Amino acid sequence: MASAPSPAGRTPAPLRWLSALFNVQSHEAPAVAAGLAMFFLLFTGYFMLRPVRETMGVTGGVDNLQWLFTGTFVATLAVLPVFGWLASKVSRRRLVPWVFGLVVLSLLGFAAGMALRPDNLWIARGFYIWVSVINLLMISLAWSVLADVLVSSEAKRLFALIAGGASLGGLTGPVLTTALVGPIGHGGLMGLSALLIGASAAAAIWLHRWRDRHPLPAGAGAGDEGQRRRALGGNPFAGATAVFHSRYLFGIALFVVLLTSVTTFLYFEQARMVAEHFPDRSRQTQVFGLIDTVVQTLAILTQVFITGRIAQKLGVGVLLVAVPLVMAAGFLWLALAPVFAVFVVVMVVRRAGEYALVRPGREMLYTVVPAEQKYKAKNFIDTVVYRGGDALSGWVKRGLDLLGEHPALAMFIGAGIALVWAGSGAALGRAQRRREAATAPPG
Repeated sequence: MASAPSPAGRTPAPLRWLSALFNVQSHEAPAVAAGLAMFFLLFTGYFMLRPVRETMGVTGGVDNLQWLFTGTFVATLAVLPVFGWLASKVSRRRLVPWVFGLVVLSLLGFAAGMALRPDNLWIARGFYIWVSVINLLMISLAWSVLADVLVSSEAKRLFALIAGGASLGGLTGPVLTTALVGPIGHGGLMGLSALLIGASAAAAIWLHRWRDRHPLPAGAGAGDEGQRRRALGGNPFAGATAVFHSRYLFGIALFVVLLTSVTTFLYFEQARMVAEHFPDRSRQTQVFGLIDTVVQTLAILTQVFITGRIAQKLGVGVLLVAVPLVMAAGFLWLALAPVFAVFVVVMVVRRAGEYALVRPGREMLYTVVPAEQKYKAKNFIDTVVYRGGDALSGWVKRGLDLLGEHPALAMFIGAGIALVWAGSGAALGRAQRRREAATAPPG
C-alpha cells in the first residue's frame, strides 16, 4: 500500500534536516549545486597546475623568486586592460566563458611546449608567471558571478558552503597531480586541467539562468535578467579608477595588500625549506601536493559546517579578523623556533584559514556594491593589487634575507603586518554592515 502523501506545504523531514544542517532553503539547492560544481571543477583544474607551477618556480632558483613575482605583476598589468575591454563589450553572463575559453587555449599551448622541450627554463618561467596571472583572474571571476546572482543575506549563508566546492577541488587536484605526474607528465596535467576549467564555465552560465528563474524583489541588490544580458560598458580602466574614488573599495585593496605581504613572507620560507629538504623535482611536486591536500581537508570541513553560521550570527568582520590574529602568533612562533615542522603547521593553518574564513568574508564585501564594481573593480583588486603586493613584499622579504645576521627579523615584521591586517579587516566588517543596512529592501 502506498504511503499517504505529506500534507500540503509540509517539507519532508529528510529535507528539513538537510536544510537545517547546511543552512540552505529548498529553492536555493540547485544554485548551491551549480556553485559547488563551478568551484570544484575550477579548483581541481587549478590545483592540478599549482604543484607544477611551484616546481617550475624552484627550477629557476629560489634566489630568483622575486623576479618571478615582478614578472607576474608586469604580466597582470598587461592583461588588465584586455580584460577591462572584454568586460565592456561582453555581457556579464558570457564573460566567464570568454575568459575561461582563452585560458584553456593558453594551457594547451604550454602543454605542447613542454612536451616538445620539457627542460626549457624559459618555458618553465613563462608557465609560472602565466598560471600566477590566470589563477587570480579565473577565481575572481567565479566569485564575481556569485556576488552578482546572490544578495548579501543569501551570501552570508551560502558563500562558504559553495566555497566548499573550491576546497574539495583543491583536495582532488593535488591528489590527481601526485598520481598522474609520473604517467602523463606535466604536459598531460595541463591538458586535463584545461578540460576541467572549460566545464567550470558551463556551471557559471547555469548559475545566471537559476537567478533568472528566481528573480529578487526590486531593489534587493541583484540585477535582473535583462541587465545580466547586457555588457557592463564603460572604459577598460574603470575598475582602477573606482578603487581610488571609493573609500570602501580602497579599504578592500589595503586589506589585500596586507594579506599578500603575510602570504609572500611565508611563501618564500616554503620555497627555501622545500628546496633544502627535497632536491628532486618530482619529490618537490609531491610535497607541494601533500601540503595542499592537508590544507583543503581542513578548509572544507570549516566551510561546510562553520563559516556560514559565523557570518550569519557574528557578521563578516569576524571572518576577516580571526586569521590575521592567529598569523601574528604564528610569525612569533616561527621567529623563536624556525624549523620545518613549525613552518608546516603555520603554513597549513594560514592557508586553511584563508580559504575557509578570509576568502568567503572578503567576497561577501562585494555583495553591497554596484554590478560594474563587482566585476571591474573587484578584478583590479584581485589581480593588479594582489600581484603588486606580491612583488613589493617579495623584494622586501629578499632584502631582509640578505641581512643574514637576523633571520628572525622577517618573522617579527610579519607579525606586525598581521596585526595591521586584522585592524583593516575589522574596519571593513563595520563598513559592510552599514552598506548592507542601507541597501536592504523594506521588510
